[in-house]
Amino acid sequence: MNSRQDAAIGAAYTADPVAGPARLAVSARIGELDGWRAVSILCVVAGHWLPLGPHAWDLNAGTAAMGMALFFSLSGFLITRVLLAGEQVLPFLIRRLFRILPLAWTAMLILCLLNRASPMTAFANFAFFSNLPPDYLMVGGHHLWSLCVEVQFYLSVALIVAIMGPRGLWLAPVAAIAVTIVRIAATQPISIVTWHRVDEILAGATLALLIYRTDAPYWLRRLPRWTPLILAPLLLMSSTEAMAPLAYARPYLAAVLIGGSIFSAPDWLRRLLCSATARYVASISFAVYVIHGMLGDTWLGTGETVEKYAKRPLLMALTCILAHFSTFRFENPMIHLGKRLSHRFERV
Repeated sequence: MNSRQDAAIGAAYTADPVAGPARLAVSARIGELDGWRAVSILCVVAGHWLPLGPHAWDLNAGTAAMGMALFFSLSGFLITRVLLAGEQVLPFLIRRLFRILPLAWTAMLILCLLNRASPMTAFANFAFFSNLPPDYLMVGGHHLWSLCVEVQFYLSVALIVAIMGPRGLWLAPVAAIAVTIVRIAATQPISIVTWHRVDEILAGATLALLIYRTDAPYWLRRLPRWTPLILAPLLLMSSTEAMAPLAYARPYLAAVLIGGSIFSAPDWLRRLLCSATARYVASISFAVYVIHGMLGDTWLGTGETVEKYAKRPLLMALTCILAHFSTFRFENPMIHLGKRLSHRFERV
């Protein structure tokens, strides 16, 4: 690690001779997280759209699942960090829902109309429980199960913090282990049902607690710099059904991969994760995720093998263009509106 990177990381720490080793400041921006968000969406899109190897290797499903594990772990980490920083519950909910709902509900409205959805299907999607059995996912909207897991987590963690305060966040590691045990008992290496998948978010929440409330950074900085290069293939292996026993470690591999890369990673990996390109891809990642699944079930994404892959460049280009405009012309204004609205409910 060069001196400039040492200085940048060092500036994010608060030294407290009483508390022990230096800890990462809860308000510090971590550029590597943008990079992992970019990696997560690229893995999901690649897994859904590109031929990644022989069918028997199951690399497409594994790559997409790896992307989702990274996405969920990042979500749990960032949400927990916000709440640890003292974010009040109602403003927190307003800001998060203004981030998710505008595009999600717009997509669901379009899908309901195209699918001529029943009232129950429409309600299950708009209320974010369409991933629960029996699922009510629609053609073009099967990927929206992940938004259900996200929103259910937001509401649950907000309720816990409202009742118990920030100390209630320490339920996250207990809940993560409990969910993993339930998965093992039910033989569910991978699932879209919340109680068989939310340990990926909870593992990210646990990472935030360890980084901001314990001396974990002191030890993470002492990991070999090649640690992320070992964890990444292990995470991919844990994301394929053929490696079912390892799949139960997937939430924790994703969290340790992210945490390890923040404190100990090769210089080239840091530069890549913190690059302007990675930041841009991360900024449009939510829109790419929502839109790619919708367009993938249209004429642009279907057909026999040759025809299907011949249309992939057009499908990718249209997805990126729509995601760009959605992010900067629709979602960002709604996010700013949510921030302004949330200020009205902040207690002094």
